[in-house]
Amino acid sequence: MRRLGDLEAEIMDRFWRWNRPATVREIVDDINRHRDVAYTTVTTVTTILFHKGHLTRAREGRVWVYGAAGTREAYAAALMEDGLSASEDRPTALAHFVRGLGGPERAALRTALRATDRRPRG
Repeated sequence: MRRLGDLEAEIMDRFWRWNRPATVREIVDDINRHRDVAYTTVTTVTTILFHKGHLTRAREGRVWVYGAAGTREAYAAALMEDGLSASEDRPTALAHFVRGLGGPERAALRTALRATDRRPRG
């Protein structure tokens, strides 16, 4: 999975923070509170995000209503998986990554590993 571009990330951030569907108009109006962006630009990028699988959409009257297809955390996990796949030695790459984690992240990793090990395989 490729990292989101700047405007893509800005748009996805709104969906993840709002945790609800929204129209392009809502996104444009919110971004324009901080900087100017054209409605057509946001429409184009939102459509691209839909086709990449980051957004869902449904027609409501004459407009599309978009929603996040996954969580911010799932996106971050996919980026980490891609980072690992860039290495010819995944265990060593993973060890380097873990060495960079702080105490709370290491504790969360231990908890996640224990939960995964207890889960039945199927």
